[in-house]
Amino acid sequence: MPTWVDACATDDIDSEDLIRFDHQGRTFAIYRSPEDAFYCTDGMCTHENVHLCDGLVMDHTVECPKHNGVFDYRTGEAKRAPVCVNLKTYPTRVDAGRVHIEI
Repeated sequence: MPTWVDACATDDIDSEDLIRFDHQGRTFAIYRSPEDAFYCTDGMCTHENVHLCDGLVMDHTVECPKHNGVFDYRTGEAKRAPVCVNLKTYPTRVDAGRVHIEI
């Protein structure tokens, strides 16, 4: 059964950036869009299993730091080769200045 997990404070993430969040042996990436919306995906690239936390975030996308594959972090869609497998996404909500993800 999915559960909501308190992941971070909203102030922990700058606009058009992300942070890494590790929970129960899994890695997630939490993003803050230019519109101040929050999104969450798996934190590892589907191509070479590299942490996305060091990737470039711009225009609702994250670029993998290893081979420059690009994902839309809102949907998880793989947008540029070499990535071809989408990222899993997770619902987010903000409560009292804290970002929660449903996992």
